Amino acid sequence: MNLRQRALLGAVALAIIAAPAYAQQSSTVTQADVQRLQDNVYLADRDLSQLRSRDATRATQLGTELDDLRDEVVYLKVKLRKERTLSRTEYSDVRDRIEDLRSRARSDVAAAAPASTPTPAPAPSSAANSATTASRSTSAPGNTTSAPSTTTTASSVEVPVGTEIDVRLQNALNSGTAQVEDRFEGATLADVTVDGRLAIPAGSIFRGVVTAVEPGTRTNRTSKITVSFDQVTLNGRSYPIRGTVTQAIEGEGIRGEAGRTAAGAGVGAIIGGILGGFKGALAGILIGGGGTIAATEGKEVDLPQGSVLRVRMDSPVQIDTQTRH
Repeated sequence: MNLRQRALLGAVALAIIAAPAYAQQSSTVTQADVQRLQDNVYLADRDLSQLRSRDATRATQLGTELDDLRDEVVYLKVKLRKERTLSRTEYSDVRDRIEDLRSRARSDVAAAAPASTPTPAPAPSSAANSATTASRSTSAPGNTTSAPSTTTTASSVEVPVGTEIDVRLQNALNSGTAQVEDRFEGATLADVTVDGRLAIPAGSIFRGVVTAVEPGTRTNRTSKITVSFDQVTLNGRSYPIRGTVTQAIEGEGIRGEAGRTAAGAGVGAIIGGILGGFKGALAGILIGGGGTIAATEGKEVDLPQGSVLRVRMDSPVQIDTQTRH
């Protein structure tokens, strides 16, 4: 083998060794990937809300970190839109830091939970057993998603009336184009647990229906659209529900970026005035009774794809847990 052949063989071997790393580095990052980062920031904010009631100082410390991460996610989204490309390494770094913050927040919540060591009580007689069980089902403390123990079994769990669930729209809704009985869908953003048991996992599909529409006209400048949710699908099984919208939340992630961003600008240079993540209610939108969504600025009600609707359960739903894996 001559010198030229050896050099060529060495180059081929080096390319084979470097190929996996190059493929990972050049793997395409999409807008959907960045949207998942925003969803994770939102979930981290919910974790901090739970921690805040137990350890406000620690929640404030982690909140500062989360604000920085939220800004970085906005920066990545702007960069991807402007440059049409984003390093997988850069994306993964932010994703891992968000997950690390969530892990620390959940650990701190568990550590701050008050320990309880109930005093042993004598076993009740069989005659009093049913009365004791009934008393426990009505007096046991729980959280906002807890269902009465009498309606939860080993093979199912009940999501009670009043539970609020955040759903990201997978379709846009507009009062100028929507028709009564139009169907649309949204995906849940966070796990719904009842008494510590997973009832509805994040990513479950809520099906909605348009029940009334009033488009804007010259004489009617208050456009309205009324929607309700009638089905949730998880683990391949659908359950009938009744859900009403109580809030519409900004979910696009960036608003008013035109004229603010320069190619190659750092995070600090582009964040001013840009709203990222889930900063508050959608501007120009008012939620009325029965899930009616009205525009307050003389325009059509416009809910872009990616908007978040907070849905209140108006009927209990019994979720079968036997098919879970």
